[in-house]
Amino acid sequence: MEPHDFSLVAAVLALSAAVGLLATLLRQPLIVAFIGAGIVVGPTGLGWVEAEGTVDLLARLGIAVLLFLVGLRLDLHLVRATGPVALATGLGQVLFTSVFGWLIALALGMDAVTALYVAVALTFSSTIIIVKLLSDKRELEQLHGRIAVGLLIVQDIVVVLVMIALTAFGQRSGGNVPLSIALVLAKGLGLLAGAVLLMRYVLPRLLHHVARSQELLVLFGVAYAVSVAALSQWLGFGSEVGAFLAGVSLAPTTYRDALGARLVSLRDFLLLFFFLQLGARLEFAGAAEQITAAVVLSLFVLVGNPLIVLLIMAALRYPARVGFLTGLTVAQISEFSLILAALGHGLGHIDRAAVSLITIVGLVTIGGSTYLILYSQRICRRLEHLLGRIDRAPGRREPAGGHGDVDVILYGLGRFGGPLADRLTASGHRVLAVDFDPHRVRRNDRDGVTAVFGSAEDVHFLETLPLARARCVVSTIPLLETNKILLHGLRHHRYRGGTAFTAHSRRAAEQLRAARVDLVIEPFDAAVSAAGDALDEMLRR
Repeated sequence: MEPHDFSLVAAVLALSAAVGLLATLLRQPLIVAFIGAGIVVGPTGLGWVEAEGTVDLLARLGIAVLLFLVGLRLDLHLVRATGPVALATGLGQVLFTSVFGWLIALALGMDAVTALYVAVALTFSSTIIIVKLLSDKRELEQLHGRIAVGLLIVQDIVVVLVMIALTAFGQRSGGNVPLSIALVLAKGLGLLAGAVLLMRYVLPRLLHHVARSQELLVLFGVAYAVSVAALSQWLGFGSEVGAFLAGVSLAPTTYRDALGARLVSLRDFLLLFFFLQLGARLEFAGAAEQITAAVVLSLFVLVGNPLIVLLIMAALRYPARVGFLTGLTVAQISEFSLILAALGHGLGHIDRAAVSLITIVGLVTIGGSTYLILYSQRICRRLEHLLGRIDRAPGRREPAGGHGDVDVILYGLGRFGGPLADRLTASGHRVLAVDFDPHRVRRNDRDGVTAVFGSAEDVHFLETLPLARARCVVSTIPLLETNKILLHGLRHHRYRGGTAFTAHSRRAAEQLRAARVDLVIEPFDAAVSAAGDALDEMLRR
C-alpha cells in the first residue's frame, strides 16, 4: 500500500467515525449514515474512493467474513424445517415481483427490454444488509429471521443463474445457454462435494491442531473463508456463495462458537467499507428526469414486496405477524441489482438512464427498508388489526377450543418451552401448547401435549382457546412487549386463572411483577442458582 493509500484510508475512517457519531446522536441507523458517507467520498462527492481499489478489497473481505459467520451459525436441522417455505416464498416473490414490476415499468413508458431489466432488478434483496440488521437485532434465530435468510439464499441463487444466462445470451458467437447452465450445475455439484468431503474427513482433524492457538484459529477461519470465496468466484458463483459454504462446512465442528465470537468485531469493522463502497458506487446521471418513475418503483419495492411475501406465507398457513416481519426484509433492492444493471448496460440491452433509475431506487429502498426493519416490531403492533384479519381468514387456523379439558395453556415449544411441557405432562397435567412455528407444531409428538399454531400477540386468537377451563397460562417467550400484549389480551377476555411469564432480564421481571403476573420465571437466575449449588456440593466433596 502506498503512503497515499494509507492516508486515504485514515481520512475515510475519520469521516466515517464523524458521520457515525452524528447519526448516533440523531438516533439514525448507522447503515444509512455509512452509505451517505460513501456518497460523499465517492466519485459523486469528493472523489476519494474509486470503484476499484483498497476500499473495494476491504469491502469484499467484510462480505466474506459476514457470510462465513452466517454459515458458521447455521443449524442444518433448521434448514430442513424452513427450507420448503423459504423456497416457495423466495421463488414466488421473484415471480410476482418480476411480473408486476414489468407491467409497472411498461406503464411508465419503458420499452419491453428495459422494463424487463428494471423488473428483475426490483426482485432481489441485499443478503448482506438484511443479515447485518437481523444480527444486530438478535432476530436471526427467530422464525422470521430463519425464513428470511433462506429466502435470500434462494434469491442469490436465482440472480447468479440470471446473470450467467444473460452473459451467455450476450455472447454473439458460439453462445449456448443450455450448455452454460449445465456447466454451472456441474461446477456447483463439484463445489458442494468438495465442501462435504472437507467437512467429513479433513476439517475436524485439522481444527483439532489449529485450535491449540486462539490466534491461529482466527487466522485459519479468515483464510479458509476467503479461500473458498475466491474459489467460488473463480467458478462463476460469486464470492458470497463460497464464503457462506465455508461457514456451513465448519458449523458441525465443536469450535464454531469460539471462532464466531472472535470474528464478530472484525466483521463489523470490515463491513464499514462495504457500505462506504455501496454509497460510492451510486450514480445519479439524469436523476432529475427519473423522479416520477423512481418514486413509483420505490413505493412498489417498499410496500409491494412485503405484501407479496405476506400473502404467500399466509397461503402457506403461517401467522400474519411472521409473514409481515419476513416481508419487511425484502423491502429493498440488492447490490446484485446494481451489478445486473451494469451488466445489461455493458451488453447494450439498456441505456445509462435505466442504470441511473435502478441506482436511485436502490438508494431510496435501502435507506427506507433499514428503518422498516429497525422499527419492525412497532410497525407490526400498529398494524395488529389488519394483520389479525389475515390470520382470521377462512381456513387459516384450526380452532383450539374443540380440544378437551386442559390444565395449562403454554405459549412456546422452543428450547425452554418444550422441556417444560414434558415436565408438566410427566406430573399429570394436561397441556395445550401454542407456537407460531407451524413446523414445530406439526412435529409435536409429546404425549399429553396438544399443539396448535398461533401468536401471543394476536389478541383475537385467545377467543379460540379454552380459557374458561385452563387453570394457568404460561408464556416461555422472553420478549417483554409480547408478554405485555398477551397479558392485556387475557385480561380483556376476563381470564381468571393463574399466569406465569418468562423474563430474561431483571428489568423485564420487575415490569412483569408490576403488571401483577402471578409467577415470573427467570430461567437464567434459576440456572445460576442450580449450577452454584451443584458446584458448591462438588467442591465440598
